[in-house]
Amino acid sequence: MTQRILHHADFLPAGAAIGLTRAALTAQRPKALHTHDFTELFWVQNGRVIHHLAERKDTLTEGALVLLRPGQPHALQGKGEAALVVSLVLHPDLVASLDRRLPPLPFWQAKQGPTRIERDMRQLADLNHALRLLERGPRDSLSAEAFLLPFLTDLANRQSALPPEAPGWLAAACAAAQDPAVYRAGAAGFVAQTGQSHPHASRSLRRWLGQTPTDYVNTIRMTQAARALTSDTDTLPAIAAAVGITNLSHFHKLFRAHHGMTPLHYRQQFQRDVVQPAP
Repeated sequence: MTQRILHHADFLPAGAAIGLTRAALTAQRPKALHTHDFTELFWVQNGRVIHHLAERKDTLTEGALVLLRPGQPHALQGKGEAALVVSLVLHPDLVASLDRRLPPLPFWQAKQGPTRIERDMRQLADLNHALRLLERGPRDSLSAEAFLLPFLTDLANRQSALPPEAPGWLAAACAAAQDPAVYRAGAAGFVAQTGQSHPHASRSLRRWLGQTPTDYVNTIRMTQAARALTSDTDTLPAIAAAVGITNLSHFHKLFRAHHGMTPLHYRQQFQRDVVQPAP
């Protein structure tokens, strides 16, 4: 496919730092890829979408969220009926300002892109609520940051510690691995998000994080389990099942290896009732 360049001045009026479009996609194959002189953030609101890239095609489903930096060619195509995407145009000055201030965040700063994460139904609802507030605002830099910063803060709390120079596909898979639907599936779920072969994904993860896919996913599982133990009243089997581990003995072994104590001891030590504290 040939390429053309889209310019932010054609989409953003004077004084605007962010622009948004809701687009119903047709099933017609795009005639060309395009690039931007701006950063684009889009997500699949409904249906399925084929994301055409220079070297591959990805199928995106509802909740898939993609970030493209300037110069990253792509095109979108609907798959089936009711394919709907929401696209945000981010002014280069806004992105440059955020780049200077943000801590390391692989999804946002990866230069080899595009980067992709998955939003569950709750997260997608939060995103759309913030979007409605943005729509009613002036679209200036303050409104743009009011939309972006809560989203980026959530990602920072879930970030993988990958350096910015790591491959974009790996950063996207690490971000996606925070989704329960992914980490419950174990190493296979993580590797599926990479779009790479298991050996290549494993070698890359070892290079950039020094972990195997199994180790990486189990760390996420045990972090989530620890949070549940201190904030919920669910039973240990229920918590183990919620993170994708059906063997309770294996769950105890993993938890002790990660936290240095049994799940029950962890709950007794760290669970505190702030509303009705014990005397």
